Order: sequence, then C-alpha cells, then structure tokens
Amino acid sequence: MPMEFENRDDAGNKLAEKLKGYKDKNAIIYALPRGGVVVGYQIALKLGSPLDIIGVRKIGHPKQPEFAIAAVTENGLILENEELTKTLDQKWYENYAKNLQKEARTQREKFLGKEMLSPEGKTAIIVDDGIATGLTMLAAIEEIKENNPQKIVVAVPVLPPNLLETIKREVDELIAVEIPEYFLGAVSGYYRSFPEISDKEVIELLKKSPK
Repeated sequence: MPMEFENRDDAGNKLAEKLKGYKDKNAIIYALPRGGVVVGYQIALKLGSPLDIIGVRKIGHPKQPEFAIAAVTENGLILENEELTKTLDQKWYENYAKNLQKEARTQREKFLGKEMLSPEGKTAIIVDDGIATGLTMLAAIEEIKENNPQKIVVAVPVLPPNLLETIKREVDELIAVEIPEYFLGAVSGYYRSFPEISDKEVIELLKKSPK
C-alpha cells in the first residue's frame, strides 16, 4: 500500500526529517504556492531557514485545461512541450502565457510584497506538496538556476516513478518520502486531507516563518 499523509503539515514534517542535514547550512526554502507553502513552512521551521515562494503557472491545453503543455514562471521563463505548443494558435499561446506570468507576479505582491530572496551561493530547497506532470517543478528549477545557487535540492512528499530520473538530472539532490511503483494519477490521492489553501493561510504562514 502506498503511504498516505494525514495532511500537508504531516508531509512537511516527514520531509523535514529527511532534510535535517541542511539545518544551519545557509539554505532557503522556495515553495510553490499554494499547497507547497504549507509543506515548506514545516520544513522552514525545522531547519530554521527562510521561506520564500517561487511563482509558477501551469499552461493547460485550450481543449483540455487540466492537461499541462507548458509552465511559466513569475519572471517569464517558459518550459514547454514543444510538440504540443507548436500546434497551437501562437498569438493565443503568447498572450495566455503573458497573462499567467502577470498572475504569478501579482501573487508575489499579494503574498510577500517583495522580490524573491536571492539563492546565489546558497542551497535552494524547492518544495511542493507533490509532483504530477513535473512541468511546474522543472520550470521552478530553471528559474532558480538563473540565480546561481551553490546547490539545488528538490523536496516533495510524492512523485511518479517515471519522473524520478528527469528531476534528478536537473538538480543536485532529489528527496521524496514516497515514490510509488504505480502513481495514482493525482497528488491528492496520497493525502487523507487535501483542502484548498486560501491566500490568507499562505500570507499568515509566510509572515510567521523564519527570516
């Protein structure tokens, strides 16, 4: 039976245990909003590391919005499945990506009101509540790479086995609590409680996280 997490706090605590070697090691936790912030907050508390966000938006196919074909970061970096994106109306695609980038920037203003903490020369630990397709996480990794960190670590409670090597190739270390032999298809399937996280909850967690 695959592991089930009680909730995102439980997942964060389990990950923090695996990350304890990074305590007092000049690390910054970069969480993908919103669910990743709850997981990241528990890790930040245990490691005594500052918690920041990295805004990434999934670009869904116009005929099947839940199916990710690309991801765009708050600074405009785009990671895409070129075989799929080249079949789209390019004007629509470019405008949609720009709008999503603006949304990510607006979200940063709402949540933190300041620019991303620089990972230059530090250990960047990128956190989410799980990985399904991998596009948003890969875009987040590329965004961090642009800022010359000393080391990049991806830490997630669960990810599909077929993405293991893909993510590993892009970072210095990948830490996961659960890598099931057969992925259930959705991250929520590995949680007993997986509620929507409000903007207010995110803001409160960021306010009280280590600085």
